[in-house]
Amino acid sequence: MAIHAEAFPVASLSGFDGILKEDVRFATGPGDSPGDAVNGWFDRLMLHSGIQTPPSVWLMLCLLAGVTTGGTIFVFSEHLLATAAGFIIGPVVPITIAMVKRSKRQTQIMEQLPGMAEALARVARTGRNIAYSFRAVAADTPSPLGDELRLVVRRTEMGMDLGNAVHDLTDRTGVTTLTMFSSAVGVHQDTGGDLIQVLERLATAVRDRLHFVNRLRAATVASRLGAMLMLIVPPLVVLFFTLSRENYIEDLVGSFWGRLSLGVAITLQIVGGLIVFRILRRSARF
Repeated sequence: MAIHAEAFPVASLSGFDGILKEDVRFATGPGDSPGDAVNGWFDRLMLHSGIQTPPSVWLMLCLLAGVTTGGTIFVFSEHLLATAAGFIIGPVVPITIAMVKRSKRQTQIMEQLPGMAEALARVARTGRNIAYSFRAVAADTPSPLGDELRLVVRRTEMGMDLGNAVHDLTDRTGVTTLTMFSSAVGVHQDTGGDLIQVLERLATAVRDRLHFVNRLRAATVASRLGAMLMLIVPPLVVLFFTLSRENYIEDLVGSFWGRLSLGVAITLQIVGGLIVFRILRRSARF
């Protein structure tokens, strides 16, 4: 294995321990209130997606997307209800992009984890200590997992011990499987043990888990596509009738039963969408 010299510090200075990049977050409390829970979800989304843009800038991008979408619809149609819908739908686009990037990043990390664990076991088998082995593997591991490992290396260069440096790998990536890796490194750092055997078993377990997740996704692809169609088709139907009939929305909201039916439909659509996305998220969780 090629070892990169720039990954090895001359000495660790404990006096610089804790001097890290400022962590910008919107959530300020324990997450009990609905507002703080939403802020915490947005903070985790930005952190797990690996987007380097500050969360405040990404939030402004969401607002800009809503204003742009709603303004464009108003210029071409001068329809207030369609404009309001554009203001609501516009911010969903950047959020969706961040969610897709998070999913791809977590999948890549899971696929890289077995190889990284085996490489760490091979270097440790040569008689090197765990800190030296970790720095060697971190230097040669590609992104995105390599970025997280090199952040751990920089923390150790600033004086943190390796066990504490890897402790929040799961929080930074959203990949719960990394809990086993960070626990193994932390326990070895504190009490010792056969880390090589643990890492080899971890690599085998992760490969088995990836195989199971892939089989689960293949077996439930029809159900997941059906659920997505149930969420996409109703808005498309409403859009079709709105464009084909000039006063369709005005006639719908012009009566009490029409407004009641529209409100119930929107509420059920939102609740159903939240349930579907929660189920899909749990089934794809690593």
